[in-house]
Amino acid sequence: MKAMIFAAGLGTRLKPLTDSLPKALVSVGGKPLLQHVIEKLKQSGFDEIIINIHHFGQQIIDFVEENNHFDIRIEFSDEREKLLDTGGGIKKASWFFDDNKPFLVHNVDILSNVDLHRLVIYHREAGSEATLVCSKRQTSRYLLFDESDHLRGWINESTGEIKSPFSDLNSDRYKKLAFSGIHILHPPILGYMQDFPDKFSIIDFYLSVCKIHPITGYTPAGMRMMDAGKTDTLKEAEKFL
Repeated sequence: MKAMIFAAGLGTRLKPLTDSLPKALVSVGGKPLLQHVIEKLKQSGFDEIIINIHHFGQQIIDFVEENNHFDIRIEFSDEREKLLDTGGGIKKASWFFDDNKPFLVHNVDILSNVDLHRLVIYHREAGSEATLVCSKRQTSRYLLFDESDHLRGWINESTGEIKSPFSDLNSDRYKKLAFSGIHILHPPILGYMQDFPDKFSIIDFYLSVCKIHPITGYTPAGMRMMDAGKTDTLKEAEKFL
């Protein structure tokens, strides 16, 4: 199975650590974040991975090569000239997903107990174009899902801003879930990205297609996750591991 790891971010929330190394190589529990994600993917059956790079990208390449590519196929999508955001990053790396099978996308700074193998099964059984792992954690920005767990919109509760292809959407009538940074896409959906610019958000993309194609939310029971991409959560991340 194939997967993509988002590792191109500037890591501004991890300064000053990221003044000299990429976020992906910040250590938690004695291992870089990137290694934690690669090992989790390997254990779940993913043996072909592409990693997008930008900030101190060569350090990431060197780390992977020094570890013999972790004995799997690992490629790189080079965004060192220009960061492409989450949607643009997937679009640039789309050549890698040439087997017409669902592929997983995972943020490098997310740690979780999500069973990725079960996620793949759920995605296949749901028959969706994309499945987004979500949680009920408190935040200001939520994805909105209907009773069938289909994406219908997005809301920023701090500002009141709502995004949706449905003009009459009432946010109070939908489930509000927080996106985890883990999702699965079915390759045919990549074709709809051709009309998008080089740089765009994957959430904006999902909102643009959810009216015509099912985009499903998945909230596994007992899910635990944390964002390790902030200096004030690194110690918590070690306890989490």
